Amino acid sequence: MFNNVEEFITEWKLEEENTIKLLNAMTDESLDQAIGDDFSSLGELAWHITTAIKAIISQSGLQFEASTNKEDMPGTAKELAEKYAEVSKAMIEAAQNEWKENDLKQIINAFGFLEMPIHALLRMAIQHQTHHRGQMTVLMRQAGLAVPGMYGPSKEEWAAMRG
Repeated sequence: MFNNVEEFITEWKLEEENTIKLLNAMTDESLDQAIGDDFSSLGELAWHITTAIKAIISQSGLQFEASTNKEDMPGTAKELAEKYAEVSKAMIEAAQNEWKENDLKQIINAFGFLEMPIHALLRMAIQHQTHHRGQMTVLMRQAGLAVPGMYGPSKEEWAAMRG
């Protein structure tokens, strides 16, 4: 539970850093990597976690500029990382400017069927992003990319530390 807006923003920024690190490890050639037909590609997952910031957090009533359209997906890995950072920054600024401390306890109806306090919706947004980052790391490995560590060193980082 987040007791105040700054607790959420502090945790979000830590997760944002991990997400940007992962997005920056993608290449243009890797964006089409998928485990098979009818599954999201690496690029589609990157765009999904970007658009989900607004799709999920706007359920609280927070307003900020961001696309939720699949058709707006950037065509390069660099643009995907830049767009994620832009959307994340817009959300953080809106949260800092619009939310008061007690707002996080307010009960909302999210997605038309979930009654929950805003702080629970914010936890959901973080967990959703983390879930898809995990999927992305598998696709990155399949594409032959080195995966950066998220909550500790990755295989490559661990090997480099051990010499």
